[in-house]
Amino acid sequence: MQQHSDDAHHPLFLRTVTGTLPVSAVRGPALAHEHLVLDLDRAGDGGAVLHADPHGPAVTKELAELREEYGLGLVVELTCRGMGRGPHALARISEESGVPVVAATGWYYEPFHPAEVDGADVGELTAALVREIHDGFGDTGIRPGVLGEIGSHGDVPSGPETRVLLASAHAAVATGLSVATHAQLGHGGRAQLELLTGAGLPPHRVSVGHQDLLDAPAVHRELAASGAYVAFDTVGKESYQSDTTRLRLLLALVEAGHADRVLLSCDISRHAYLRSEGGQGYGHLFRSFLPRVRAAGVDEDLIDLMTRRNPLRFLTGADTKES
Repeated sequence: MQQHSDDAHHPLFLRTVTGTLPVSAVRGPALAHEHLVLDLDRAGDGGAVLHADPHGPAVTKELAELREEYGLGLVVELTCRGMGRGPHALARISEESGVPVVAATGWYYEPFHPAEVDGADVGELTAALVREIHDGFGDTGIRPGVLGEIGSHGDVPSGPETRVLLASAHAAVATGLSVATHAQLGHGGRAQLELLTGAGLPPHRVSVGHQDLLDAPAVHRELAASGAYVAFDTVGKESYQSDTTRLRLLLALVEAGHADRVLLSCDISRHAYLRSEGGQGYGHLFRSFLPRVRAAGVDEDLIDLMTRRNPLRFLTGADTKES
């Protein structure tokens, strides 16, 4: 059992799968949206999985190597209810790799909702989230440090997705956590943000997901100007979007003065993405994409802002330029 502490609610601390962690201990970059243990297999082909056995050791090895080579300081793991979450496996991966991991609660988008969402109203869903945030995952003693990835698909969330988004906002307000969303192929982010903020959640406690899949610089600027974080979190997934387009969109947002609202990650969500299986791996951001960002003229202070300070500000709710 991990030690619980009121420090989990203090803005200078993160809640990780191995206990509370001072923000000051995170000296290197963070991956703001990843999956280390996951099961989204609906086709029966075993592709959309990252199982503790057999994939856990390869995941652990990658994270340990990134800690050694790039100083990887944190992983925000957004596998939630109905997505094959594995708290014990996350704790083991974190301990063995030496990389702190923040785990999540919430519900993904509607095709992946478990039966518990059906027929439950916003109040019941909120209570379930608050209970898990306070008490932990089952009897593991491991508690979530973020709500995510809260999903919708299309330009407007469905009825069940709306209830889940509202419940997530209420639970976030009640517990002091932040909300990271899944906007399917980048669509629907404005509607998500409207629902979340309409329920009382400040925009700087929201990260709108998968915006690098949406070639719409004006939407990105609008989200950032509202105060929300804009997640470019599928870096390296070339079958969805080229990194060349991602780079153009990122540079446009930075040049518009919104580097302080950018989050970056790779969203590894299939075992074929692991380096051990010939994929780009969790380190694609550091090995491939950030060198291109630097070559485009972005300086090291802005790189640190986007990869370290922003994720920490998002998670803690610190709404300042510096952490």
